[in-house]
Amino acid sequence: MQSNIRDKVVFASPKNEDEREYIAGLCVRKLGIEFPAVLDEFGNSTERAYTGWPDRMYLIDAHGRVAFKSKPGPFGFEPDQLSLALARVASKQ
Repeated sequence: MQSNIRDKVVFASPKNEDEREYIAGLCVRKLGIEFPAVLDEFGNSTERAYTGWPDRMYLIDAHGRVAFKSKPGPFGFEPDQLSLALARVASKQ
């Protein structure tokens, strides 16, 4: 993607966990990501379980259940839908 080139977040695929962690940290810093980011294990078990590719946003409730799953991003992200889901979850607590 041209935006990745512009933002200087283009890297070769990591060969191990340490490289993956380093690259993820660089991306978080370079892109100014301010919300908590987590890193899947090298085998991508979470990605497979939650169909996380392409990007998706999930809201997990206090009981560990998926309360919201976005459409594939980044173009499928609809902040208003996430806001409604957050309000629903907050009202149940």
